[in-house]
Amino acid sequence: MNFGKAIELFLVNGTADSLVTAELSNWNGKAIKIPRTEVNRCAREDIRNAGVYFLFCQEDDGSESVYIGEAENVHERLLGHLHDYQSGKEKYYWNTAILFIGRDLNKALIRYLENRFVEIARECNRYTILTKNTYKNTVMKESQIASMEEFIENVKVLINTLGYRVLVPVPTATDATVYLYCTGSSAKAKGFISSGGLTVLKDSVVSPGMVPSMSKSYAMLRQKLETDGTILDGRFQRDYEFSSPSAAATVVRGHSSNGNVEWKTVDGVKLKDL
Repeated sequence: MNFGKAIELFLVNGTADSLVTAELSNWNGKAIKIPRTEVNRCAREDIRNAGVYFLFCQEDDGSESVYIGEAENVHERLLGHLHDYQSGKEKYYWNTAILFIGRDLNKALIRYLENRFVEIARECNRYTILTKNTYKNTVMKESQIASMEEFIENVKVLINTLGYRVLVPVPTATDATVYLYCTGSSAKAKGFISSGGLTVLKDSVVSPGMVPSMSKSYAMLRQKLETDGTILDGRFQRDYEFSSPSAAATVVRGHSSNGNVEWKTVDGVKLKDL
């Protein structure tokens, strides 16, 4: 049984695009969202604590990537990232950092958290993960692992509330799911409406090519899916959630498509008529 959760969001400077803190009731952890432009001048003491952090990047093709790290002084580590980018050591450009700190976190615990978050984010496959190496064999007591797994569940709630679905798995079908189908130009896809848009299922087949007039953003999305292995040899290798039925239909059919018309039930009922 799921229970309701109370979250306190505080707009530190009065606007949502500036520093934001988020806290769950009855939890000693805290989330802090801070724009890149405010890191240098931030004088808060809490961001100098030990914790884990997520650096979110938006690529030119619309794809999203994230670097997940840990530090005993998170603010100092963020400044290090800024310096590395300026000196050319770091190639990616992040816009927003979300930090998670907690009472009594130490080096062993944050190493465990970093590794687990990277594992979860890779399984969810919503973002390109920029983190290369983590500590996979951190020695911890059973009670510490249990405590950190609870920490992870709370982080999942807060980071999703702040608008980043990096730790949210692709939706799965249930017994009540109504399946939809999209065909055309050798394409044959199966999917269902999900909380984030429309999820196309593994083994769905896409059209062999894309027309030149296809929207640039959708063409870049399909190219990304083919590059990262989501689509291989014209077939989805895993379930993938699109932001809308039209985005899914366009990628599947290889040309601009109205998802409300092209996605239909097995009986031929259009999505718009459901």
